[in-house]
Amino acid sequence: MGASRHYKSSWFMHNNPEVAPVSENGKIHVEAKSTPTENGNLSETQDKDVVSEGLGIVSVYDQWIAPPISGTRPKARYEHGSAVIDDKMYIFGGNHNGRYLNDLQVLNLRSWSWSKVEVQAGLGGVTTPCAGHSLIPWDGKLLSVAGHTKDPSETLQVKVFDPQTLTWSTLKTYGKPPVSRGGQSVTLVGMTLVIFGGQDAKRSLLNDLHILDLETMTWDEMDSVGVPPSPRSDHAAAVHADRYLLIFGGGSHATCFNDLHVLDLQTMEWSRPTQQGEIPSPRAGHAGVTVGENWFIVGGGDNKSGVSETVVLNMSTLAWSVVTTVQGRIPLASEGSSLVLSSYSGEDILVSFGGYNGRYNNEVNVLKPSHKSTLQPKMTETLVPDSVSAVQNVTNATRDGDSELEMGQEGKTRTIVTDVIVAEPQIIKAEETKERLLAALKAEKEELESSLTKEKTQTLKLKQELTEVETRHTDLYKELQSVRGQLAAEQSRCFKLEVDVAELRQKLQNMETLQKELEILQRQKAASEQAAQNAKEKQSSGGVWGWLAGTPTEKSDDE
Repeated sequence: MGASRHYKSSWFMHNNPEVAPVSENGKIHVEAKSTPTENGNLSETQDKDVVSEGLGIVSVYDQWIAPPISGTRPKARYEHGSAVIDDKMYIFGGNHNGRYLNDLQVLNLRSWSWSKVEVQAGLGGVTTPCAGHSLIPWDGKLLSVAGHTKDPSETLQVKVFDPQTLTWSTLKTYGKPPVSRGGQSVTLVGMTLVIFGGQDAKRSLLNDLHILDLETMTWDEMDSVGVPPSPRSDHAAAVHADRYLLIFGGGSHATCFNDLHVLDLQTMEWSRPTQQGEIPSPRAGHAGVTVGENWFIVGGGDNKSGVSETVVLNMSTLAWSVVTTVQGRIPLASEGSSLVLSSYSGEDILVSFGGYNGRYNNEVNVLKPSHKSTLQPKMTETLVPDSVSAVQNVTNATRDGDSELEMGQEGKTRTIVTDVIVAEPQIIKAEETKERLLAALKAEKEELESSLTKEKTQTLKLKQELTEVETRHTDLYKELQSVRGQLAAEQSRCFKLEVDVAELRQKLQNMETLQKELEILQRQKAASEQAAQNAKEKQSSGGVWGWLAGTPTEKSDDE
């Protein structure tokens, strides 16, 4: 996911029609035309502008504002880690143009000034560049969990940064750690880290569940029941009431999701409840943060474009609503951005940084949510709380009416009228809830049908690719058989040539033997001729000497 999604819309700066920036005496403020209330309706125009003195941070609810930033901005990036400690937002690592980063930057949320942390040589020295990791504040320190690296290790690593000593170290853990990965979710629940999903170094998507106990530093792979989320990465996770782990969205290699899954951390049972309200579109690479029982989701993408809506989920009712919508291809409509929760002037603020939407950015944006909530002790277990409440109210009203039958005629009439007045709105509310549920079910059905169509299209594409591969395999097999036939013929020819060569060598050896015999015969012949010649010469020389010595010549028989 991530940088594989490229957006084609043009880039331009944020221009909010509801907020007009004004500069006076070096201070920036905004004339707020209207302010949303808790239920999403707009209140009357405020009588005065709310301006943060000296900083220009506008206290307008539910609108993203770019604060005036000083200092050297960090390099633009996405898939970095972000966390807040003591009114300071730390940014670590990330990805820029395909290169992993390992710098540690800090934004002072009081002065809104950037500075770079000069890491000291400690137990771990300068930690490895990474992206797709999770940065978790814990016990005054920062935990950098997992992440993609150039040379990944076999198992997941946890690094610790101490802001007091400015040093990194590797957390020593026990048990069997998970395989290394990036794009996972890491959620701090009490004294445990809950790690879900991600993508390993071989690009295999995961949906396993692991827990690191920060008291004993021991890993444990958790067994769960029910149907877990499908393997995915770049999703968002949150915890509700210290018991329920929520997983929303994310992506696989082929598609993005907008499903919501809930894990009961007591029973370790997965469920997929019905979502209410304005269900967000499929997305991956989004960022989330919780404020009470409200879960804010910002950014993300769907393989085509960045998501422009900032949405919020009430984790008790599982109802979605849109907080605000940005226009155009601006940093807030990015993948791989970070989102943290801080406070300013005693009120909660959301701080977004970085991301990628066709270009890498290093912008800071701030939103002050108007959603106020009280954390519920337990997540609503029923999916139809309004209708159940309505039925209960009608039943109670009927029972109250029965108890009043012993009263006089006037009291009886008053009770009946009251019952009708109370019951009728409740019945109407139940009918409206039923219609909303039917609409939600219809929307979910359409979503499933759309997903099924995409899966069918993907399956058809894979079948076509498989057919092409099989055809190519057949052609290659035929070619291989032909080559094998040619090779067999060449081997036969080679064997015949080797036989001929052997025969020629044998003949050559025979010829050499005959040559030697011929030479011997020639020498013998020459020796014989020489001996004959010598004998003849000897005979001739004996006659002459005899004549000289007066040896009589033998007379012939005739004489």
